[in-house]
Formats: sequence, C-alpha cells, structure tokens
Amino acid sequence: MAQDHKKPNPWDEFQHELDVEAEQARRSLREVSSMLEQSQTELARLTQRNAVVTGHLQQVQAQLEELPRADIRMAYTAALDSQQRLLVMRGQLEKLQSDHAALGRYTGLLEKVRRMVTENLNRARSGSGSGSLEMVINAQEAERQRLSRQMHDGPAQALSNFIVQAEIINRLFDMDPARAKEELANLKTSAMTTFQRVRSFIFDLRPMMLDDLGLVPTLRRYMDTYKEQTGMDCNLSVKGAERRFEPYVEVMIFRAVQELMGNAARHNADNPVKIQVNVQLTIEDSLVKVVVSDNGKGFDTEAAAQKGSLGLKIIRDRAEMLGGYFEVDSREGQGCRVTFQVATPETTAAGLKS
Repeated sequence: MAQDHKKPNPWDEFQHELDVEAEQARRSLREVSSMLEQSQTELARLTQRNAVVTGHLQQVQAQLEELPRADIRMAYTAALDSQQRLLVMRGQLEKLQSDHAALGRYTGLLEKVRRMVTENLNRARSGSGSGSLEMVINAQEAERQRLSRQMHDGPAQALSNFIVQAEIINRLFDMDPARAKEELANLKTSAMTTFQRVRSFIFDLRPMMLDDLGLVPTLRRYMDTYKEQTGMDCNLSVKGAERRFEPYVEVMIFRAVQELMGNAARHNADNPVKIQVNVQLTIEDSLVKVVVSDNGKGFDTEAAAQKGSLGLKIIRDRAEMLGGYFEVDSREGQGCRVTFQVATPETTAAGLKS
C-alpha cells in the first residue's frame, strides 16, 4: 500500500522562512551593534588624539623660525595622519549607523509580518478565519446587489423610458409637429439627467480622477457630489503638503471615506438635526491620518461590535494590513468620530500610532 505523504502547507513553509530570516536579521543587528559600539569608542579615542596633535601643531606654528625643519615636517605629518584617520572613522561610523537603522527597520518589519502570518494561521487552524472570509464574501455580494439595483433603477429604467418617448415622438411628427418638438425637448432633458446619473454611477465604481489627479482632488469632488445628493453639509480639511501616494493607498483611503460618509447619510436620513460631516486629512512624511466625524445620531460601539458592522470591519482590516490602525468613538445622540491611519511605503513598522 502506497504511503500517503501529506503535502506541506505553503503558509507553514513561509512562516518557517520568516523565522529563519528574522533570526538572521537579529544576529546581523547584534553584530552591527557591537561594531558600532567599538567604532564609537575608537572615534572618541581618535578625537582625543587629534586634539593633542592639533595642539602640538599650533605650538610648532608659533615657533616656526626656532624649530628644525624635521620637527616641523613631523608635526604636520602627524596632524595630517590624525585628521585622515578621524575622517575615515567618521565615515565608517556613519555607514554603521545607517546599516544599524536599516537592519532595525527590516527586523521590525519581519517581526510584524511574522506575527500577522502566525495570527492568520492560528485563525485558519481554529476555524475562526472562516467568519472573516464569510464577511468578505457577503460584502462583495452586497456590493454587487447594490450596483445591480442602482443600474436597474437608474440608467436601465431611463433607457427603457427613452425608447417609449422616442416611439411617441416618431408618431407625433405627422400628427402634431409642435407637440413632437416639445416631447423632443423633454427627451433631451431626460437624456442629460441620465447622463449625469451615469457619470455619478461611474464615479462611484472607480473615479478616474483618482488615477489622474490623486486622492485630495478626488475627495474634494466627492464632497461636492455628496452635498448635492444628500443635502448635508460637509467639509474637507488637509494638513500637510498634498502629494500622490501609491494607488492602493489612495484607493483604500477614498473607499474608506466614501463608506464612512455614506454611513452618516444613511443613518441620519430622518434626523431633524442639520448634519455636518467633517473629514480631516493629515499628511506626514511616512503616514496618512484620516478623521471622519459627524454630529448625527451616533451609536453604541459595544453593541455595534457584537453585531459586526461589515463596512467598519473591512476598513479596520485594510488599515491594519497597511501598517496602521482604526478607532471608533461614538455614543448615542452624540455623533460619531472615526479615526484611521495608514503607512506610506516609507513608513517603518514601529511608531505609527501617536
């Protein structure tokens, strides 16, 4: 009977490779730390020696006419040699400091990836990961259903009406040209309205501005559309220099803001209070922080956590996957404030949350 050889799990192999790589990185970091300490000690010694040699050279320069040429040459040679040694050691120290910092970042990143892989493996083995998978599938299906309804109630219905109107106009041309002209004007107006709705629909699917102009201009455009569609006041403030990010970062932030502002509109549609939605974008060298707040109904965060808000969970998962964090601060009747932060490619694993 043939022996059944179980095929190794690729994730287990990947975890093992990460463990080996992390241990090697830690070993290299320890070696560089030791060399850095030795170099710092040597630099201090050379600096002290250079001070002595420089002081001696100054004494020689003050007695140039009295001292033999050999003594003067020896003093200058010693000073030049001391400065060259000091310069070389400083260069070596800077290189070691750079290597130490790079290894520290690399080690921290490896450790973070290793923890994420371990957590995912543990969830998969315990079966708890199936819940997340189910939530993702449900989210995708819910989005497809929403788009299907939006297409059916919007452009598809409008196109059906166009066909009926065109047939009516075709019959009126012979019977009542004036009425036909009036209906044609109505058809043109309907076509323009449908065109705007299609553009809005395409913008919701994938705003081309995001690829062409970037995150901030696209958010400003979305604010204008949001005001028109919901009647709610909204404001975007940007701290820091506007710049482009990696496409996946821009998409994640835009979709998160879109989801959070959509939540504010849906949950406060019948709220008699004038709703104000504020979006604050803070751009730093290595991270982007987003705060979306409103003065709406608010909700019980503990109850929402138990119920499992799909949209918020997706934002949380994506923020954490991009090396950031996600927080919700809300109480019933006191509005809602959502904060999330993501790392740009230059960000290290440590020191994100502040």
